[in-house]
Amino acid sequence: MKRLIASAALVLLACGSSAPVQSQDDAGDGGTIVRNDSGTTTQSACTGKLAQPVDATITIVSSGINRTAEVHVPASYDPTKATALVLNFHGYTSNGPEEALLSGMNAKSDKEGFVVVYPEGLNSSWNAGACCGVSAQNGVADVQFVSDLIDSLEVQICVDAKRVFATGMSNGGFLSHRLGCELSDRIAAIAPVAGVLGIPQCDPKRAVPVMHFHGTADPLVPYDGSTTLGFPPVPETFAGWASRDGCTGDPASTYDKGDAHCATYDKCGSSATVTLCTIDQGGHTWPGGLPVPTLGKTSTDINATDEMWTFFTKHPMP
Repeated sequence: MKRLIASAALVLLACGSSAPVQSQDDAGDGGTIVRNDSGTTTQSACTGKLAQPVDATITIVSSGINRTAEVHVPASYDPTKATALVLNFHGYTSNGPEEALLSGMNAKSDKEGFVVVYPEGLNSSWNAGACCGVSAQNGVADVQFVSDLIDSLEVQICVDAKRVFATGMSNGGFLSHRLGCELSDRIAAIAPVAGVLGIPQCDPKRAVPVMHFHGTADPLVPYDGSTTLGFPPVPETFAGWASRDGCTGDPASTYDKGDAHCATYDKCGSSATVTLCTIDQGGHTWPGGLPVPTLGKTSTDINATDEMWTFFTKHPMP
C-alpha cells in the first residue's frame, strides 16, 4: 500500500540559537532526525518546537530499540499554541499509513487542528497482553515506547500535555485499553475500536474516560468474548471501566441511530464518562471509516473518528 505519510524530518531548532540541530546518530534515547528534506534547518517561534507543519516519519530509541512513528501535522498548526495530540495505533499485521486510511483521521486533524501520530508496532504488532503476535509473545515494552514517544513529541511540538489521547483498531484498541490502565498519568482519555482489555490487572492512577466501539458480529474479537483466545466479553470490559472509574447508576442511551447504539455512564469519578458504542451486526471494522468487506459490515450510521474527537475535547487531563 502506498505510504500516506512522507518520510520527511521534523524540523527543530531552539529559538534564538544558531547551533546545529542534533541528528539521530548522536541523539541517544528519545532523539529524532531533525533536518528537513533540503538539509537545512528553520527557527521556530516556539522554543525548541516544530517551526512549520510537515508530515514526517520520526525515529526514537526506546528500550534500546529503534522505533518509528508517522506524524501528521495540520496546516493550521501554530508553534506558539499548545496543541492536542491523538495517538492512533494500527491493528495486528497492519501499519501506520493503513491506520490513517482506515480511520480517516488525517482529514479530522486538518479540520480540527490537532496533531495525529501513528506509531509503528514491532513486527506489525503490539504487546497488549492477550493480543497480539510476536510483540505479545516476547513481552515487548510498548507502554514504555509510548511514554518515550510522548516525551520526544513534546520536545518537538507544542503539545498540550493535558490533551494527549489514545485510540486504535483491534490490536491497537487492546493497546489503548492497556495505556489507560498503565499510562493514565500521560493519556487523558482513550477510545478503542474493536479491541477489549487484554491484561489481567488494571490499576489506573485516576478515573480514565473511555469510549469503546465494537460490532456484535466481529469475527476476530468476538463481542461475547473468546475463552480460547483469552478475550473477555465487550460488556465485561465496559463494566470493568465503569467500576474502576467509580461510576454509579445505570448507563444511559446517548446515541441511537440505525445500527449504532451508545450507552454511557456519566456519573463517574473526576468527571470521567465511560461509553460503549455497539454496532448491530458490525464486523471487525472502524465505524464510519474505510470499509473492509472481508471483515464484516462497516456502519455508516456513526463515525467513530468524529465521535471520539468530540469525546476527547470534553475530557482533557484533570
